[in-house]
Amino acid sequence: QVQLVESGGGLVQAGDSLRLSCTASGRTFSRYGMGWFRHAPEKERQFVAAISRSGESTYYADSGKGRLTISIDNAKNTVYLQMNSLNSEDTAVYYCAASTGYGSTQDYIYEYWGQGTQVTVSS
Repeated sequence: QVQLVESGGGLVQAGDSLRLSCTASGRTFSRYGMGWFRHAPEKERQFVAAISRSGESTYYADSGKGRLTISIDNAKNTVYLQMNSLNSEDTAVYYCAASTGYGSTQDYIYEYWGQGTQVTVSS
């Protein structure tokens, strides 16, 4: 079992940056591939970014390439999502997820999910 707690969301203006954090407790963090997903009102949950257990491989949704950076600090049991040049389309609840497999763009791969953190971007 692993428990995930997200933080760092908030209300920002278009063009601003935010860094989301997801801290894990429970089993050894480095055994998990990690991902970020988001869920906006009246939309399906979307893949945002993922990182492999080693941190060597990263994956991004097309909408985030060039603006997002996912990183991992195994010593702190924390995965980060740096988001730059935010726009109103980024408004959503952001969820962190952990997989005993590799980091993936597919949400069904992930066994553990956090409660989410709200990101609201005003234009």
